[in-house]
Amino acid sequence: MSILQHFKDRYDQTQEEEYSLEEYLEICKKDPSAYATAAERMLMAIGEPTFIDTSRDPRLSRIFSNKVIKRYPEFSEFYGMEDAVENIVSFFRHAAQGLEEKKQILYLLGPVGGGKSSLAEKLKYLMQKVPFYAIKGSPVNESPLGLFDPNEDGQILEEEYGISQRYLKSIMSPWAVKRLHEFGGDISQFRVVKKYPSVLDQVAISKTEPGDDNNQDISALVGKVNIRMLEDYSQDDPDAYSFSGGLCKANQGLMEFVEMFKAPIKVLHPLLTATQEGNYNTTEGMGSVPFDGIILAHSNESEWQTFRNNKHNEAFLDRVYIVKVPYCVRVSEEIEIYRKLLQNSSLAGAPCAPDTLDMLSQFSVLSRMKEPENSSVYSKMRVYDGQNIKDTDPKAKSIQEYRDAAGVNEGMEGLSTRFAFKILSKVFNFDTTEVAANPVHLLYVLEKQIEQEQFPAEVQDRYLRYIKEFLAPHYVEFIGKEIQTAYLESYSEYGQNLFDRYVTYADLWIQDQEFRDPETGEILDRPAINDELEKIEKPAGISNPKDFRNEVVNFVLRARANNQGENPSWLSYEKLRSVIEKKMFSNTEDLLPVISFNPKASQEDQKKHKQFVERMVDRGYTEKQVRLLAEWYLRVRKSH
Repeated sequence: MSILQHFKDRYDQTQEEEYSLEEYLEICKKDPSAYATAAERMLMAIGEPTFIDTSRDPRLSRIFSNKVIKRYPEFSEFYGMEDAVENIVSFFRHAAQGLEEKKQILYLLGPVGGGKSSLAEKLKYLMQKVPFYAIKGSPVNESPLGLFDPNEDGQILEEEYGISQRYLKSIMSPWAVKRLHEFGGDISQFRVVKKYPSVLDQVAISKTEPGDDNNQDISALVGKVNIRMLEDYSQDDPDAYSFSGGLCKANQGLMEFVEMFKAPIKVLHPLLTATQEGNYNTTEGMGSVPFDGIILAHSNESEWQTFRNNKHNEAFLDRVYIVKVPYCVRVSEEIEIYRKLLQNSSLAGAPCAPDTLDMLSQFSVLSRMKEPENSSVYSKMRVYDGQNIKDTDPKAKSIQEYRDAAGVNEGMEGLSTRFAFKILSKVFNFDTTEVAANPVHLLYVLEKQIEQEQFPAEVQDRYLRYIKEFLAPHYVEFIGKEIQTAYLESYSEYGQNLFDRYVTYADLWIQDQEFRDPETGEILDRPAINDELEKIEKPAGISNPKDFRNEVVNFVLRARANNQGENPSWLSYEKLRSVIEKKMFSNTEDLLPVISFNPKASQEDQKKHKQFVERMVDRGYTEKQVRLLAEWYLRVRKSH
């Protein structure tokens, strides 16, 4: 099917269909969605969640304490926002059940660039998925059920058509009242249309922004008289009125109020009556206009605090349902946000060296965290990301302890995703000859940007400290490992041999037995075995070798039982793995001739160098980056 045909079919699907009032009531009998409220239709559009048992995934089980969590496929690209999404869905669920939320304003509160607008856009998009029914010609999309009187007609509608009486709360608009008089009270003359909400046509979806304080009036919400029509109609005639306000257009749908609390309080009053009573007044003293929709507002913390601290606004505070939308504080999810942003830009195909996005994401997350007492903020960041760091940092606390100590506002300040993305743009374009990103350029750009931003002195010091204390040293270690891994072609085999030998020696040492080499017949006594073990332990600074040896042997014996008697992979035990790596790489002098880009002394070195570069390219670097990073590593490893 061609794209043009596809578009036309989609367009045709959403065109209005017309019915008589009687046909509409027959539809209601079979299909309750024909009279569903906006909140109910939103729930239909969001769909059912998938349930994830986090106890089955080691990382998620640490983050969510083995709970079963819900994920909504429609919100799958909102990374790390499970709580905010769940709160939004709860709001719609309760509003759909006709509870107090039905009368409240859904308010997204969060820092700049934290995703509030994206969530609002998503909700408007979802609102468009499910159609609704309205009286044909009504300028406020009113429900046909508003024509009936709950007291007089409620019981009949429930018995004959199954329409619960709670759906008959709305009133007729002044426009419908005028038509009713014209029809001489014969409501069968009203026609009903099935419509799809539309952002483009502003059908059941509208967006309102505060104007400036001096000329802001309520007409942005409730519409105003149309001066051109006053020749033919009196000022309080519905046909002389322009129902162009946000509330008029969003009836039976969703109204987004951007930066709501910047608007003067008098402008917000119609919102109160619209949500509490289901109707609001016009500027011209006509009858009230029905409103059965959702009001969605968002702004950042400072505006909310100013509004909240003003005693005159108390009536309002009670009617706001707050959903906090903090920054992401999990590194893995933050990386996904950057990937999504890159995917939607022309940088999607540009080379990005390993660890670049990780480093930027760590920096962003660190800036958003409350520093813990008696524990490193870097460890806290790793715990929040679901890493198991008991072995590497015994001082680290549990995720719950960190959260409790940080309080409810963690993630509400720090550097935004927008800031991070601006940094990324500079990093990708740092080198004039190649559009590509790598962590060394990132460290440089970050430092420069922090100085230019003119943060308060203590914030600037804290950010620079994160770079010097955590990011740079960890990157030296990371790139060192990358370079050494690419250098050692038979890296894995070599590591496994060291592992197997260490385990054999440690076992014999514990049992106080000698070792006979099967190939040479050479015998090693206990002191000689101890010397061999220390050759591996000393470069890694193992302070208590006896305990370490016992621990390793216990681990391996347990693992062999589940592995047909074979030793596990040398990579499987983090503690011994890092010890072996330190032994393998304790002599970096061997690396120099191969990894440096100076002219080579021999054909053999030249060949090895070429293979080293190829293996680095296979790992995701460009040739230019291999040179830059290898030279940077050789320069800085001495100073760390």
